[in-house]
Formats: sequence, C-alpha cells, structure tokens
Amino acid sequence: MEEKTLIDYSNVEDCPVRQVLNRFGDKWSTLVILVLAEKGVLRFNELSKTIEDVSQKMLTTTLRTLEADGLVHRKVYPEVPPRVEYKLTPLAETLVPHIQRLTDWANENFDEIKHARKAYAK
Repeated sequence: MEEKTLIDYSNVEDCPVRQVLNRFGDKWSTLVILVLAEKGVLRFNELSKTIEDVSQKMLTTTLRTLEADGLVHRKVYPEVPPRVEYKLTPLAETLVPHIQRLTDWANENFDEIKHARKAYAK
C-alpha cells in the first residue's frame, strides 16, 4: 500500500489545502464555477443575472481571483463598447466534478442539516 505524505495544515503559505480552499471556497467562487460549467461562455451581465444576489463589485473581485488562479479565462473583444466573456479553463473543468459531488451531497443532506440547526438553536 502506498504511504501518504502528511500535509502541514498549520503552514498557511505552503499548505495546498488552505491555499486552494481559501481562494475558491467562498460562496461566490463556487457558484461562478458551477454556473460557467453549466452554461459555458457568459458575459459579465449574464453571470450577474444568473447569480442575482451577488454585487457587481463582488462578482468582479471573484472573477479576477478565479482568473488569477487559472480557473477562469477572460476574453476581451476590441469592440465599442468592449465585449468581455468568461469561461472555465481546462484546469477548472477538472475541479467541477469535485464541486458537483459536494453540491450533490449538500442537496441530499440539506433537510437533515436544517433539522440539526433547528434542534441546536433550541
């Protein structure tokens, strides 16, 4: 059996788990990835309309972060007014099945989680 290398979770800079989850683990990044996976190429306003409760500033920040991490590709067309489209990169496409499994788990277990929250609040 192959021996697993232990990860030092305490070292923020060198811990891949903390680095990756800190960057895309927020609710907006995950939603943007799921929407782009489902719909393909979208413009900013199309993304904004699909995820109604995200502010323009937060969506811009989220898209920039995902682009910086190589998960979203931004294409600007030299038109007036400029047209900008976003799509997932091949790297992000390898992430989608993992996020989808988490999404499926959340959907399957949400009633039990709501029940536990309600019981805890009593």
